[in-house]
Amino acid sequence: MVRTSRKASTRQVVTVIVVVWLVIGALAAAQRGYFRGSDANCAKVSTIAVTILAGPLNYVGANPKIDCNIEPSK
Repeated sequence: MVRTSRKASTRQVVTVIVVVWLVIGALAAAQRGYFRGSDANCAKVSTIAVTILAGPLNYVGANPKIDCNIEPSK
């Protein structure tokens, strides 16, 4: 029974760490103004996503940006 509670508490700790990581990334994206404006394109959405995934790394110098070159279908 002790093993089950240790696994559950480890899972909870990992979940909290992941949520905090993503919240910090979202804060970094907001501070950079990525959520302003309504022009959602591939590059903007991708940059927001990688900024959120980078989390706290944004505050130690990471500045992820994505450039999408999508050709229109014929």
